[in-house]
Amino acid sequence: MMKVERRASRLSERRAGRLIAGLSVLVILAVAALLLIPRQTRLDVSLLPRLNALLNGASAVCLAIGYFLIRRRRIKQHRLCMLTAFGLSAAFLVSYVVYHALAGSRAFTGEGWIRPVYFTLLISHVVLAAAVLPLALTTLYRAWRSDFGRHRRLARWTLPLWFWVSVSGVLVYILLYHWR
Repeated sequence: MMKVERRASRLSERRAGRLIAGLSVLVILAVAALLLIPRQTRLDVSLLPRLNALLNGASAVCLAIGYFLIRRRRIKQHRLCMLTAFGLSAAFLVSYVVYHALAGSRAFTGEGWIRPVYFTLLISHVVLAAAVLPLALTTLYRAWRSDFGRHRRLARWTLPLWFWVSVSGVLVYILLYHWR
């Protein structure tokens, strides 16, 4: 009986992995297409970058609080913080896609020493954001399945990367929209 349950669990895990991989690739391709295709709109979406930074910052705060809660074995509160961080990141992604679908991209106008700093920050943010999506989905899936050993092992990688993506998103916003 246990062999059958393990086999069913492995099949379910494979399906979840395929779904997570497919969704991640779809999101990454959609974002890439939106960044490469020029857009113009008559709608005022000028507040969306500020909202995006707020959502990223709030996600980082929830991730940090969630980490400290789990270190103190406050599991229910940890779960709430991590699900809130995921919800905020999902809201960010929707807002980000809407903004870029309607307004396109904004060029960085900074000059001098800040230019390579900005692009280094941006590249790390973009590359790790693409990696965090499947990591976060898989980490949440393992917690949902009560596979806490594997959840914990993956969360040790997911949390710092996700935290960096959230914080670096705020820094990219500040440099792109407020650096003079």
